[in-house]
Amino acid sequence: MKKTTVAFFIFLLAGIASHAQTFTLKSKDIGGQATSKQVFNGFGCTGENISPELSWENAPTGTKSFAITLYDPDAPTGSGFWHWIVFDIPANTTELKSGAGNLSKNIAPAGAIQSKTDFGQPGYGGPCPPEGHGFHEYIITVYALKTDKLGLDQNASGAFVGFNLFSNTIAKASLVMYYKR
Repeated sequence: MKKTTVAFFIFLLAGIASHAQTFTLKSKDIGGQATSKQVFNGFGCTGENISPELSWENAPTGTKSFAITLYDPDAPTGSGFWHWIVFDIPANTTELKSGAGNLSKNIAPAGAIQSKTDFGQPGYGGPCPPEGHGFHEYIITVYALKTDKLGLDQNASGAFVGFNLFSNTIAKASLVMYYKR
């Protein structure tokens, strides 16, 4: 009985320890709803268009780089809407500072590439759903990748980056925020 009880507790502790070490994405800037700070400035929206601070921890063994996407599956396009795409983020990076999506500020990690969004340009483009369309879900995902470079440039489309992420992802973690006008 004593050996069984000890074995059970070791098994239980191992399960708790492995659960506590999951790949996790966090943000000091994002709650359940996008704020005017994250909202796009254009197309009828009057936000500040500042990309949120993002941090991640417990990347899996073998991670050689990271990528981040911000995607709206609710956009009335038939294929969703890519709001932010960043890849080739060095493996020793664990945070993007608020505003890193503004290319002119040059605060994204060296070597990281921000490719073209569905707004038609690279960099961050915040939430801006059609007026009266209801809440849209904005999914921010960090990908731990098995390659240090995707071999793409800032002209790569969201779908093409997504295709390359699919074949190189070891793990991913997401946050969701909602916004409506």
